[in-house]
Parts: sequence; C-alpha cells; structure tokens
Amino acid sequence: MSERVIAPKNRGFLFLDSHPAGCARLVEDMWQAVPAPSRAPDRAPVALVIGSSAGYGLAATIAGLARAGIRGIGVCFEKAPGRRTGTAGWYRTAATAGLVRRHGHDMVFLNGDAFSDEMKNQVAQVLEERFDGRLDYLIYSVAAPRRTDPVTGTTYASVLKPIGEAYRTKTLVFDDGGTGEVREVGTQPADGDDIEQTVAVMGGTDWERWIDHLADRGLLADGFTTAALSYIGSALTAAIYRQGTIGAAKSHLEQTARTLDERLGKLVGGRAVTSVNAAAVTQSSTAIPGIALYVGLLRGVLGHAMVPPIGQLTDLWDQLTGARPLDLDEEGRVRLDTWELAPAVQAAVTERWNTATTANITELADLGWFHAEVQRLYGFAVPGIDYAAPVETDIPWPDAVTRGPGSRA
Repeated sequence: MSERVIAPKNRGFLFLDSHPAGCARLVEDMWQAVPAPSRAPDRAPVALVIGSSAGYGLAATIAGLARAGIRGIGVCFEKAPGRRTGTAGWYRTAATAGLVRRHGHDMVFLNGDAFSDEMKNQVAQVLEERFDGRLDYLIYSVAAPRRTDPVTGTTYASVLKPIGEAYRTKTLVFDDGGTGEVREVGTQPADGDDIEQTVAVMGGTDWERWIDHLADRGLLADGFTTAALSYIGSALTAAIYRQGTIGAAKSHLEQTARTLDERLGKLVGGRAVTSVNAAAVTQSSTAIPGIALYVGLLRGVLGHAMVPPIGQLTDLWDQLTGARPLDLDEEGRVRLDTWELAPAVQAAVTERWNTATTANITELADLGWFHAEVQRLYGFAVPGIDYAAPVETDIPWPDAVTRGPGSRA
C-alpha cells in the first residue's frame, strides 16, 4: 500500500502528479453522461481505440462501451506509479477497466508505444485469440511529440509553428492562485524540415500502417470502419493550428482517410473517415499558443451549451454504428464542430478576443471553468473528492482479464 495526500503541483498547465480518486470520479461521471442505447446490438462489435486514456480517445472508449456496447482493445502509453504518482491516464485506464467489469463488458488495455510494430503485433494477437479474429471499428486518436519509424529507426519530432512568417497572438496564463492574465506571445515560423517532421508524427502514416498490418493478418471484418480524430478550429487560431505545422499534419491525415476509404471499400466493403471534433480543454490543446484564451472565451459565450468530448464521441458512435445517418461534409469528414463554428458564435468570440485584456478578461471568459478543467485533467478540482485525505497511489495496470460477468460475445 502507498497512501498519501496528493496536492496539485504544476508548472503552468503541466502538473507533476495526478490524483487517482479524482481521475476515477471523472471517468465515472463521463460514463454516467452517456445516454443508454435504445437496444443492445445483436453482436457486440469489436473495436480498437488507439489513444484510449486521454482526451477524445478516452471519450471514444467510454462512449463506445456505454453507448455502442463495444468490446475490444484500448491502446495508450502511460507511466506507472513510482517516486511520483502514475500519470492521469494510468489512473483513468484503471478506472475505466473497473467500469468495464462492473457493467459486464469485455475490454483489454495495452500500455506501450502505438507507433511500434511490437504493439501492432500484440494487438493482432489479442484480436486473434480473444475477439474472434475480426475487427469492426478502429478509432485513431494519437497526439505525440515524437515518433520512431519502426522500419528505418528514424525518430521524428513534431513542432507547433506557423508556416511562412512569425506569429504573434494573445494567450492566457494563470498565476499560482488561479488569476488569469492575457499576454502576447510570439512563435517563429517553421524552418528546415519542421513541416515534414510534424507530418511524420501527427499525420496519417501510422494510422495507415495500423490498417495495413491488420489487413495483412486478415483481421478486418466485412464493413470495417475506421475514424481518425481531428480538429479544424476557429480563424482566430488558424495561423498556429490549421495553417501551421499541425495543420499540415491534419491535412495529411485527411488525405490518408480518402486513400484508405477507397481501399477499404474494395477490400471489405468498409470505409475510412476523419472526425472533426470541437474545442475542448485537453492536455494536448493547452500546449498550443492562443488555444487557452480561445476556449475560455468560447465558454464565456456558450456556457453549458458547449458540447464536451463525451457528448461529441457519443454522437460519433451513433453515426458509425448506423444509429443515425453518417453526416459528412463535402470533403467526406464527419463534422462534430458545427456548434462551435456557427457564424454567430464565432462573431461573439471574435468580438471578445479583440477586446480581451487582463483588466477585463474575467468579464469575457469563464476563467473559473477553464482553470478547473485544466486541474481536472490530472484529477484535481473534482467535486466530491476529499483532497485532504490520503489516497492509494500504487494502483496496478488492468490485467488481461478485464471482462465483466455476463459480458456479451
């Protein structure tokens, strides 16, 4: 046993420890937020979620289990408890596995490098031995700073840079007491092979390698469907995001979807799409200059009308499983961001953005919500948790028998 009191210690938006009880409560709350399906599927579909422990990938996992009745595999890369606590994703995965058992589902969680062929082989083996050797869905939700090509051994590093010229933007920072300040920051443009490096990490190359690997093993079921999660965002953040190095990677991801869609249609009558999600506070998004201010202002405009990731991914699963029609834009993308990019919403956010200063930011943005959301990424600021009480931190990784009694095959 390794019980101790865990206090939040952070450097900006990065926290050094995570709170197991807070992480578990957040996972429970996400599960409870998913509407029950109108009827259970005749056969529980087998799904693979790559990036299952955080952000939209976690939402995809929980919504898939609670709404679509999936069974299958979640893949993530998390750090075990040691001198410090485990990562938040470690504890969220353990909590998700507990809910899987309680609700009678069947899910295996694998911890390791999703970019590696070793992990691809491990997933294929589990599919063959435990899940009838057929995969119905693959959700790809990977955000990483670097990727090592398993063939060449070359390691690529992604960067957050504009393309063409330097970029200056407003951004939001908090002091230790949670008081927000609006600052201006600058970012130098991409140079050298920054774009190619970022595309190699965050584009569609690894997604396509997953599909190739599983197809070569004969593991794709008839009608197999895959979706890669993406983001477009507002014109206010376009220079650093959609028109920057990350945007180049997202464009590559979308081109990969079109290529895969054609191939899968011929191979198994399947399809591939990108899902354009809406803004949210995630561990990845807080690293992007300007995003914190933008999301805080968006919340100030919309309040509770903002759709959280679990709501968006519930919608995606409904579309993927045919519970409601697949709603694609002219480029073949599922759009879950229409509420964010509605002209009236963007006009209101833009007006606030243009006038935002440290002096008036509390009137324009929901800073209390945003600051708490950042803390909740690590299990802090969760209602109902006694943070003065010691909590067990040495929580084991879910074993391979994460199967509830009465789980549906």
